[in-house]
Amino acid sequence: MRIRTAGVVAVLGLALAASGCGGGDKEEPAANESAKAAGGKLVIWADDKRTAALKPFAEKFGQENGVTVEVQAVSKDLQTNFVTASQQGSGPDVVVGAHDWIGNLVQNGAIDPVQLGAEQKSAFSELAVKAVTFNGQVYGVPYATENIALIRNTELAPEAPKTIEDLVAAGKKLKAEKKASEILCLQAGQNGDAYHIYPLYTSGGGYLFGTAANGDYDPKDLGVGKPESIAAFQKIAKLGEKGDGALKRSITGENSIATFTGKKCAFLVSGPWAIADAKKANISYDISPVPGFAGGKEAQPFVGVQAFYVAAKGKNKALAQEFVTNYVTKPDLAVALYSAEPRPPALTAAFEQVKGTDPDLAKFQEAGKNGQVLPAIPAMAAIWDPFGKAEAAIIGGADPAKTITAAGKTISGQIK
Repeated sequence: MRIRTAGVVAVLGLALAASGCGGGDKEEPAANESAKAAGGKLVIWADDKRTAALKPFAEKFGQENGVTVEVQAVSKDLQTNFVTASQQGSGPDVVVGAHDWIGNLVQNGAIDPVQLGAEQKSAFSELAVKAVTFNGQVYGVPYATENIALIRNTELAPEAPKTIEDLVAAGKKLKAEKKASEILCLQAGQNGDAYHIYPLYTSGGGYLFGTAANGDYDPKDLGVGKPESIAAFQKIAKLGEKGDGALKRSITGENSIATFTGKKCAFLVSGPWAIADAKKANISYDISPVPGFAGGKEAQPFVGVQAFYVAAKGKNKALAQEFVTNYVTKPDLAVALYSAEPRPPALTAAFEQVKGTDPDLAKFQEAGKNGQVLPAIPAMAAIWDPFGKAEAAIIGGADPAKTITAAGKTISGQIK
């Protein structure tokens, strides 16, 4: 999950003219017949990397169903632009994005439930299906899971640090020896990054939302601003610019991976999306769980799921349902998406197909085995900005108690 700042949207339309028709999966005959009858055009929005992987499969789908398919790459702020386009009636038929969008998208009437049968759902990992289920309904077809881990340059750091304090000590030594210029590459930037700081926040004792009796996140139990969050950020502050200097606002989503692949730091906190760059740079690396504070709780990363959604206001919803339920559920597409950006496939058959050639998959899964499913409740939308800005301010030297307490009040006000 890359956290990106606002920017201009670059949309690159890939019109794939197609003709002819073909058979569909017999699990959803009604959807398939409706799709054929509808004809027309299917528009899919995805980010840059997934657009390239989707193109040949979209073309094949178009040929089989006698339709034109357009795969459009939205480089920045995909969720925001999708909601806006949906409200204006100018959005796509299918959108690809993270599962934690679901609460916001449902609240805005932007997506429909997907029509997956029981047998189809059983083909995915249980966690992936849970992540895309909201208010008892499945709203997305998952294709990949993801979580962050500690990726380290084994030439600079042969051993995985057991604690964050061990990591800081090793990083400081490398700096003193002029073998690195940064202790740790954990993206923060001027606006912070709740996703990447979360393992340290949980290790320090903080939480975002409590859970209800049924295990769902409870928006009424906000942890931000409570004593646990203050204690966590007091620990994080010691790693900041006025402390050890391991956490810095100059490390951003745009430069954290490049700083690591440029061998300017030995430790990178990132996800599977960073591996392609590490390999391209010929970095000798290993993957391990993000270490927590000495004597603290376990560092728990968020576990996220990438999924395909059917736009509620799309112009060709029957065709969109056919694509996501009977096409996205095929292993070959899941493997192609994995190849474009290596995240563990949510489809069990696809995972089994690629795991033998990619030992990194098991290591990322191990790093996330005790992680927390990223909240998909609408209240989560109120977290990102105030929490992130508080994080950045504290890393820069602001008072942890005052700053996170103020952030908690802002978040609470937005949720109400």
